[in-house]
Amino acid sequence: MLIAIIQFPPVKTGKNAEFQEWFAWSNKEFAKIKGFIRRRLLKPVKGDAYVVIMELESTEVFTALQGSPAHSEAGMRVKPLLDGLPTPELYEIIIDHA
Repeated sequence: MLIAIIQFPPVKTGKNAEFQEWFAWSNKEFAKIKGFIRRRLLKPVKGDAYVVIMELESTEVFTALQGSPAHSEAGMRVKPLLDGLPTPELYEIIIDHA
């Protein structure tokens, strides 16, 4: 399994509700991609930079998602809401405890 941790730049002032709506919409779109498991939005207790944890079956699924029409549209929709671009880091799970 692959985990992508995506650091989002600050959301523009007054755009948090729109950002969260965008996130809910994009989750529905990404869920249609085979191998997508889940995606969660985190907000720090202190600060304002959102982080996303996305779970996928493999690196290949991440690559397919990045090249998908849904990802392109999601990027166009979120760009006006952010002061910068999101930065993903990829991790493979090596030990898991339920």
